[in-house]
Amino acid sequence: MADKLIISFKEYTKIVENLAIQIHDSYKPTVLVGIMRGAAPIIDILSRILKLPIAYIVIQSYSGKGMEDQQGQLVFAREISSLAKNEDFNKVLLIDDLSDTGLTLNKSIEWLKNYEPIKGFIKEVKTACLWKKKSSKFEPDFCPVRLNSDPWIVQPTEHYEELSIEEIIKKNK
Repeated sequence: MADKLIISFKEYTKIVENLAIQIHDSYKPTVLVGIMRGAAPIIDILSRILKLPIAYIVIQSYSGKGMEDQQGQLVFAREISSLAKNEDFNKVLLIDDLSDTGLTLNKSIEWLKNYEPIKGFIKEVKTACLWKKKSSKFEPDFCPVRLNSDPWIVQPTEHYEELSIEEIIKKNK
């Protein structure tokens, strides 16, 4: 089993803020595209800081029942979910929580550039994530934390995957 890197919510928001600063200093995206589910809280915070429209790509890549399951085959949803206009997709910032192997980010760039309603509007796609693991072959354009190992990153909301609604009800009585 891999080592675990446990991230508090306070740490998490500080890393996202550092990512926002990196982006602000050297890139002016016209839309933020988040890879779900990992990018959900990141894109929420970044869109509020950078005042940009957002879009979501839903991809299933981990299979199994626990938090530490293996990455499987990537399955993309049929559509992007967004209220952004097609012309907003000129300079895309594609966001995920981490670059583990790099497969998800690589395949997402390819999928996005071929997505029919917006592909003619895309001039540039850059990438961002909070963490890059040592063994990742992908080099994100923006990444505030580059790790010297390959730990399992336990993010602040991840513990909910191990809890049932019954346990939550009992805890909140």
